[in-house]
Amino acid sequence: MIMKHFIAKTAFLAVLASQSFAEEIITVPFDGTFDDATFAVESAIVGQGLVIDYVSHVGDMLNRTGADVGSAKQIFSSADIFIFCSAKISREVMEADPMNIGFCPYGIFVAEDDGGVMVGYRSYPEGPMEKVETLLSGIVEEAVGN
Repeated sequence: MIMKHFIAKTAFLAVLASQSFAEEIITVPFDGTFDDATFAVESAIVGQGLVIDYVSHVGDMLNRTGADVGSAKQIFSSADIFIFCSAKISREVMEADPMNIGFCPYGIFVAEDDGGVMVGYRSYPEGPMEKVETLLSGIVEEAVGN
């Protein structure tokens, strides 16, 4: 029984360690409004034949709760995260390593601050997860018009 807990804990720590290598956030400036950027990202995701599971309105939440947590600082004027998955790529990366489930679902964000509108996503570790990063990069490139 102790050995099973040790193995489970070791596997969990390995997942955490692999996620710590994926801390870089890749951003690309968007030449246009926040609404135009969200429309472009949504269109690019759907254009890949993917379904958006959820749109998290993080900017609204931050702006609504700032005073409640003792802060007057505005981080973003607007920020949304599009959450989705790719059945094909997810299966490929999880067949290579079932613990890649920890990276699913995937997200692309659109945010606006004093510097303008940006579109971005988080990087993933080398290996099978590079397929996901390639997918996200292609969607962002299409959305920003590159």
